[in-house]
Amino acid sequence: MSAQRTGDLTIGVIGPHEVVERVMLMGPGSTGPLNARLIAAAYRDEQEATDKVLRLGSAIDAYLFASPVPYEFARKAGVLTMPATYVPLGGASLHEALLRATLDERFDPTKASLDVLSRSDVVEAYSEVDLPVDGIHVHEELTSTAQLTSFHEGLWRRKATRMAITCVRGVAERLEAIGVPVMRLRPTNAGVRSALQTAGLLGAHHRLEEAQLGVVIVDVPTLRDSTRRSTPRYWRDELRLALHRLLLQEAHRINATAHPVDDHTFMVTATRGSLVTATEGFRQPPFVDRIKAELGIAIEVGIGMGRTTQDAETHARAALSRAQATRQSFAVDREGRSLVPAQRAPARQGSESLRSKGRETLTRLSERIAEEDGPLVVDAENAGRMLGVTPRTARRLLRTLVEEGLAWPLPPNRTLQPGRPRQLYRLIVEKLDKDKAGK
Repeated sequence: MSAQRTGDLTIGVIGPHEVVERVMLMGPGSTGPLNARLIAAAYRDEQEATDKVLRLGSAIDAYLFASPVPYEFARKAGVLTMPATYVPLGGASLHEALLRATLDERFDPTKASLDVLSRSDVVEAYSEVDLPVDGIHVHEELTSTAQLTSFHEGLWRRKATRMAITCVRGVAERLEAIGVPVMRLRPTNAGVRSALQTAGLLGAHHRLEEAQLGVVIVDVPTLRDSTRRSTPRYWRDELRLALHRLLLQEAHRINATAHPVDDHTFMVTATRGSLVTATEGFRQPPFVDRIKAELGIAIEVGIGMGRTTQDAETHARAALSRAQATRQSFAVDREGRSLVPAQRAPARQGSESLRSKGRETLTRLSERIAEEDGPLVVDAENAGRMLGVTPRTARRLLRTLVEEGLAWPLPPNRTLQPGRPRQLYRLIVEKLDKDKAGK
């Protein structure tokens, strides 16, 4: 049963004990103006992240992972049902590790092997502290602990490196056991605070999305067509009652209400969050399978979102008309855009070009943010400054990133100033890491 959450935002903090403890000690005040409650989910090994996510369940608004490593394990396992982010280990974390290595005669960072981080991030960090990069070796893909250990150990035994820098705790422990000089990257306090604020914003946006009003219009062709023929009235009434009873049961299951609109139409009123659950993320029309199995009839469904019941019903009827015409898009948001995930199809050159432009924009923004050591949350003004374009053009580019799944629109930053409030966007740079790992 999907219930709308109330009270403080809840952020699940997933990572090794020492990092989770640091985050918890920082307290909910580190999430910025949002009042968030932190729930600890500490593990001994990064591969336990998937189990920790499952144990947290759906009682949280966002996940915060201690590093990209547990995040990737959970993402690849397909268990992330809420917004998620992680504490980055590049930038300041890598700078801190290089400084420690430079001050310790046991280590030589100029002849080192590194894992998980992208080579471009490593080269950039080395260049910023004036260290040569000729002797570094980078394993970008996140593989098993054994494979990463073998990567570092092989280079060290061949005298190609003199130390290892790893993001994975299990790798560090294995390398220490066989005598390889190793240093594990640790998140900085600034990185943790920034990630906490991002997690809070993601959770707040997700909760607002879930709380949107949603209306489902259920149209019954059998009842609609029977009014035009000499079908016995008692038969129509009996079918209508059976259908209403079944819809009431389904509505109760998702904390919704259901009532008849006319002789052949019913309306179910719910929240977006409950409808996401009932439709498997708007992949399947609700109620269709059960009504077909129990009553032996087909129904047609339209789902609409809105700020009021009237708006949502208008959008739902538009979605129903679209579904009847195309047999595809049965759900639209409050702006009238389809909520149904696009079906995978052979990519055309035009769409590939659009996606590559979106990723190019995201890459440029992430590089500038890394240079400035800023958060992954931007507005049109900041994005325009970084990209060298006008705020109007930047706003259009940011909307394109949202459409391509490369950014999250966050709640507007309301102020007492007149005019349009600032629209914030959280850049999903994790998608760039995923693309690199897939190559």
